[in-house]
Amino acid sequence: MGGSAVPIRPLLVGAGVFSPQDVTALTMAFEDALLVLHLDRDDPAAAAMAKRIIELAEHGERNPTRLLNAVVTEFEARQR
Repeated sequence: MGGSAVPIRPLLVGAGVFSPQDVTALTMAFEDALLVLHLDRDDPAAAAMAKRIIELAEHGERNPTRLLNAVVTEFEARQR
């Protein structure tokens, strides 16, 4: 990835469908998932995780705890 860190906020702004409160909730879920999964922002999994959080939110989920739980569960299932 060329060493560039993956922030979620630019991906959210480009989507244009999220309120400021949504952006805050999705950013919280992303940051918490990085911590729980011990990922660095430059890890390719971080980009995939950010995109998955956005995808879940586009389908209506805006609760940061549920978003966090969903991506952590999916990530851990792939690691088995």
